[in-house]
Amino acid sequence: MVLYGILNKNGNAETTCNNRLAAIRAYLWYVADGDISLQSVALTASHVPFLKVPKLTREVISEENLKALLSAPPNTKIGRRDQTILILLYDSAIRVSELLSLDVSSVHLDAEIPYLRIYGKGDKERSVAITDTTVDHLRNYLKTYHPTRAPDSPLIFTVIKGRKDRMSVGNVERIIKKYASKIRPEYPNLPEHCYPHMVRRTRATNLYQDGTELELIARILGHSSTETTRIYAVPSVEMMRKAMELGKMSTDEKPLWLDDEAEMARICGLR
Repeated sequence: MVLYGILNKNGNAETTCNNRLAAIRAYLWYVADGDISLQSVALTASHVPFLKVPKLTREVISEENLKALLSAPPNTKIGRRDQTILILLYDSAIRVSELLSLDVSSVHLDAEIPYLRIYGKGDKERSVAITDTTVDHLRNYLKTYHPTRAPDSPLIFTVIKGRKDRMSVGNVERIIKKYASKIRPEYPNLPEHCYPHMVRRTRATNLYQDGTELELIARILGHSSTETTRIYAVPSVEMMRKAMELGKMSTDEKPLWLDDEAEMARICGLR
């Protein structure tokens, strides 16, 4: 308790206390390797349990708010670029770092099923199909920003002092924040802080609630394990209602005992 009092003297969160406790444990074992008299201290510290961290519900953007956010950019050159970024983030559930690493050659709009070729964590490659709406936006975007279709050109870029370079993560974050602030007066239920990963999380959650298998969602997201994907598996109210309906006994089903006390006793093994 004394140790927790020290760790939590500034009202730190449980995760912060746990991180500091882990650091103290590691340090004590390190110094105990050089001084055997400290091994008992290190052993005692290793038995101090971590604090239980409450599971927080990760926010997603509602369908109504999402439509408003994706429609928020104006019909200008910059606005159409921003809208393409927002639509790509949602439709492909792509990580913002993956989006910004795409080249023009990563976009395959003329394939039988249009898709993006994405290089994710660990340089793992995956292909993610995109919808017709996204294809239309990308065609217009490429026509405006990549008229020559240079394959090695960064798909999403900025021009600073005449030099074209990949857009930064911070710039994408500012774009989302800008349009979230724009629509918030009309949509006050929009999460206070909107950011790229929230858009990805929203897409993953929507896919799950629409009945997409967890294994397929994992492939779309670029997860090597469905355990990572499971954090997005938040059932909707409708899914829970249907599950309860399936588990409910039909009112037409007749009970085995038919109000017969003798038969009920026999079934329960009392006679």
